[in-house]
Amino acid sequence: MSRRRWGVLLVLGVVVLSGCVGKPVDKVTLEVDLPPEFRFIASAHYLPATGENCSLPQRRGKRPERKIFVTQYKPVAERVSLDLPLAEVIEGCPTVLRSVGFDLRAKWGVRYADVGGDHAVIGIRDRWDVVSTVPEPGVQAVFGTCRWLFRTLGPYHAIRKILQCRSLDAYGEPRLAGGVAQRDQLAGKKLRMVLALSDEEQPYFDDNWVPVPGGWKRCKGKSLEDMDAFCRGNTTDFKPITMPDGRLCDVYPSCQ
Repeated sequence: MSRRRWGVLLVLGVVVLSGCVGKPVDKVTLEVDLPPEFRFIASAHYLPATGENCSLPQRRGKRPERKIFVTQYKPVAERVSLDLPLAEVIEGCPTVLRSVGFDLRAKWGVRYADVGGDHAVIGIRDRWDVVSTVPEPGVQAVFGTCRWLFRTLGPYHAIRKILQCRSLDAYGEPRLAGGVAQRDQLAGKKLRMVLALSDEEQPYFDDNWVPVPGGWKRCKGKSLEDMDAFCRGNTTDFKPITMPDGRLCDVYPSCQ
C-alpha cells in the first residue's frame, strides 16, 4: 500500500476518533449504597420524551421500556453500580428515563420469614430547581434512612419487625426514600442513593408500648389475650413478649 493511501486512512481514522470523543455520553451511572443484609429489585422506567407524539403499547410480560435489576443479600455494606441510558429509542419512539423504583428487602433475623420490605424511588425530571447534594465531583446524591419498627403478633405476642425507609423532601417533610434529579445534569456522571440503617428501633403502633430502662414494655390491654392491647393510660400493667429466638421476656429488646 502506498504512503499516500496510508496517509489518507490515518487522517480518516483521526477524524472518526475525534467524532467519537466529541459525542456526549447519554447515560448515567446509578449507584446505591446498601447496609448489610439489604437487597433490592430496581425497575428503570422509560416514557416518551417531552414533545414526542408517539406512545408505547400497554402490555404484560417483557417490556422494553422497563429495565429490571436484581441484587442479592450481602453480610456487609456494599455499593451497587448500574449503567442506565438517559434516552433510548424504543420501537421507533424516542423515550427518556423518567424514574427508577426500588423494591427494598432487608433481613432482621435468621429465620426465612425474618424479612421486612419498603420502597424507594428516584424521579428524573426535565427540569428540577432543587440542587442535589454533591458529595464529590461528578456525583449527585440523595439520602435515605431506614429503621426497624417492631410489633407483636399472635397469641404468644411474638416480636415481628417492619422496615421503614424515608427521605426528607425539599420542604423537610419525610417521604419515601429516594429523591429527584434533573436529566440534563446527569450525562456521564454518577447518581448515588445512599441508604443508612438507624440503630434506634421504634414501635410500629402508637399507644402499645411504654419506654422503660432497657427498651420497651408491651401494654397488657384488656387481658393477656388482647392482641391489640392499647395502653389507654394504663402504664403499669404489661404482658410478656416472645423474642425471635423463643425467649419469653418482659422488655424488648434487652429481655430484662
